Amino acid sequence: MYYCALCTIHACNKKDLDKAPKNCPSLDEKMKKIKEVYKDEENFKIAKASALVVSEGYGEKTRLEETIDFAKRCQYKNIGIAFCVGLSNEAKILSKVLSYNGFTVNSVICKNGGISKDFIDIDSNVPMCNPIGQANFLNEAKTDLNIILGLCVGHDSLFIKYSEAPITVFAVKDRILAHNPLGAIYQADSYYKDKLFPKKK
Repeated sequence: MYYCALCTIHACNKKDLDKAPKNCPSLDEKMKKIKEVYKDEENFKIAKASALVVSEGYGEKTRLEETIDFAKRCQYKNIGIAFCVGLSNEAKILSKVLSYNGFTVNSVICKNGGISKDFIDIDSNVPMCNPIGQANFLNEAKTDLNIILGLCVGHDSLFIKYSEAPITVFAVKDRILAHNPLGAIYQADSYYKDKLFPKKK
C-alpha cells in the first residue's frame, strides 16, 4: 500500500530518496519501467510541454491560459469540450476563447441523445447524462485534446474511460461550492467537519 497523502517527508520532491519511507513509490523497482514509458513520442511530448507550462508560467497564468499554452506546445489543433448543461454559458465562452486563439473546437453537451433515465432504471423526467456519447462524438471528430468542463462525479469517469484523445480538466462539478470542491477540504477542520467526519455508530 502507498501513503503519499500522509507523508511529511516528500523526499521525491527534494531529490533526497535516502530519507524516503520504505513504502515510497520512488524506491519501487518498477520505476525504471515507468520511466521508459515516457520515451513514447506522445508521452514525451505531453510530459515536456506540461513541465514547461508549469515552469514558465508559474504563478502568472490562469488555468485557461495554461491550457491554451499546453495545447499549442503539443501542436494540438482540434480541441474537444465535454461539458455539463448547467455550464452551457461557460462552455460558450470557453469555445469562443479557444477559437479566437486558433483552435478548431468541437463541443458536446452532457444531455446528448436525450436518453430517458428509464434506460438506467431510474424514474425521472430529466434525461440522463451521456458521457459515453460525448466521448464517442469527440472521437468521431478526431479531437487532439479533450477538455472536461463540469461533468458530474462518475460521468467524468465514463468520459475518461472512452475518450481516445488525451484529456485535461478545466473545471469540476460542485453544486454547493460554486464548482470549487477544495472549499470542503479547506473547511474540513471547521465548518464541514461534522459532514466529512460524521460520528460512527
